[in-house]
Amino acid sequence: MAIVQVSRITHRKGLSDNLPQLAGAEFGWVIDERKLYIGNGTLAEGAPAVGNTEVLTQYSDILGLADSYTYKGEAAGYTVQTGPSASAPVSRTLQRKIDDFASVKDFGATGDGSTDDTTAINRALFQLFCRETNSEIRRSLFFPAGTYLVTEPLKVPPFCRLYGEGSSSSIIKLASGASGNYVMQTADSLQQTGSNIGDSSATPPTDIEIASLCFETAKSTTAVLIEDATHMIFESVDFKGPLAQSDLGTAAADLALVRFGSTATIVTSSIVFERCKFSNATYAFDADEQIEGINVNNSRFTTLYQGVLIGTGTPVSGGPQGFCVTQSLFDNIRGEGISIGAVSNNMSGYNIFLDVGNNFSGAGSAITPVININGDDNVSVGDMFERSDADDASYARIALNNKDAFGLDKGQRYKFGSYAREVGKTVSLTTQVSATTIFTMTSTTAPVFSVRYSFYDPVSYALRMGVLNVVGQDTDDSSGTLIYTDEYSENATTGLVLSVEQSSTTISVKYTATDAGTFKYTVEYLG
Repeated sequence: MAIVQVSRITHRKGLSDNLPQLAGAEFGWVIDERKLYIGNGTLAEGAPAVGNTEVLTQYSDILGLADSYTYKGEAAGYTVQTGPSASAPVSRTLQRKIDDFASVKDFGATGDGSTDDTTAINRALFQLFCRETNSEIRRSLFFPAGTYLVTEPLKVPPFCRLYGEGSSSSIIKLASGASGNYVMQTADSLQQTGSNIGDSSATPPTDIEIASLCFETAKSTTAVLIEDATHMIFESVDFKGPLAQSDLGTAAADLALVRFGSTATIVTSSIVFERCKFSNATYAFDADEQIEGINVNNSRFTTLYQGVLIGTGTPVSGGPQGFCVTQSLFDNIRGEGISIGAVSNNMSGYNIFLDVGNNFSGAGSAITPVININGDDNVSVGDMFERSDADDASYARIALNNKDAFGLDKGQRYKFGSYAREVGKTVSLTTQVSATTIFTMTSTTAPVFSVRYSFYDPVSYALRMGVLNVVGQDTDDSSGTLIYTDEYSENATTGLVLSVEQSSTTISVKYTATDAGTFKYTVEYLG
C-alpha cells in the first residue's frame, strides 16, 4: 500500500490523573506511573473505539491486561468445552488464573538456607488464611524446593494447606540460634497461640493439611507443637532433629519431635500422620496431655532414644486416648519402641520392630522391652519383632506388667495381663527309652508354666489328654530340681512319661514312650 501522507508525531506528558483524550496517533507519557499511551483517533477515521490505548512497557500490568484466558486442553487433541456450549467458552483474566496458586516466594521467602524467612512465611499464612473469613481467599501454600530458615515458630492457622516438593526437597528449618522453640505450632484464625487460642471469638486450629515437607530443628527443642487442634493431617512429612546416635545414650536432651497441648474446652483430636518419618531426636512423640484419636500409619522411626511415649509422665485429665501406631517400621532405637504409661485405650498394631531396645548394639544386647505397657485396656496386636526368644527371656518383646492389657507377641503367643499362652504346636514322637527333648524355653527366673497337651497313638488308638504343671524349683533341694505334676486321662495305656529339667536358663520338656504317636501342645504362663 502506498504511503499517502505522513503526519507530524505529537506527544504530551503529565500525571496519571491528568491524562486527557489524546488525538489520533498522539503519544501521552504518564510520568508518575511511567506508562505510555497513544490516542485511538476518531470513529470517522476508522478507529473501532474512541479512547487511549496503552503501549506496553516494562511497567505495564501485563497480567491485568490479559483478560481472555480460556482453558483449551490441547494435549487431548481437541479443544475442551469449558462453557455451556463450544461457542460460549469460559474466559478469565490471566491474573485470576495464576492467583489460583500461591507460593511462599510470592510473599518474599527465599528458601536459600541463610535468609530468615520467618516473617515472609507467616505473612503468607496470615494473608491467605487469617486476614478475611471469606473462604474464597484461601489457597494451598506451596514451598518450592529449598531450605527455609526460620527463627520463630510458623503459626499454622485453621483451614490451611501447606505442601512442598518432597520431604527431602522442601525443608523448613529452625536455626540453632533461634529465639523461638518450635519450627511450627498451631494457631487460631487471628494467629494467636498458646493460652490465647480462641480469644476474641477466633476460630481454633482445625482442618489443616500438611504434605511433602520436612520440619527440621537445629535446636534441642520440640520441632512441632500441636495444641487445641482438630482434624489435622500430615502426609509424607519428615520430622527431624539435630541429634546423632552418639547423643542418644541418655534422655538428657529431652527433644521430642512432636508434642501436644489441649485445654478443657478444646481437646486436640483427630490428628493423622501418614507415611511420615521421625528421626534424630530423643523421642518421636511425647504425649501426656488429654488428646484423642491420634493415628500414626505407614511411618518410620529411626535414630531415637525412645520411639513413642504415651502418658509415661504425669497424664493430664486422663492423658492420651486412642493413640494408635500401625503398620510402621521401628529401627535403630536405643530403648522402647512404644511405651504406654498409666493411660488407657491406646494401640500398637502390625508394626515391625528391628534393632529396638538393644542400646544400639543389636541381638544379644537387650536392655528394655520393645513394647512396654503400664496401663489397663491397651493393646498390642499383630506386631512383629526381630528380637529373639533368648533376648525375650531377659526383656520381653511385649511387657504388660500385670496390667489388664492384651498383646499378640510375634504371632507365637498372646498375653492378657499376667497370663500368656503360646499357639498350639504339633510334634511327632517316636519310641524312646531315654529322656528325649520335645521342646525348650528360656527363663532367667524359676519357671512357672503349664503345658496343655494331647498324645495319640494311631496304631492302638490310645489317646491321652493332660496338663503338665511346672511350679518352680524345690526350695529344699540344693540342686534346684524342678517341681512339676502331670495330670492326665487316657482311654488306654499310652506308655508316655513326661519330665522337666533346667540347665542354667534353659528349661527342657522331655519324654520317654513305648509307642510312637502325635503330641500336640500349647504353653500357658501364669505369674
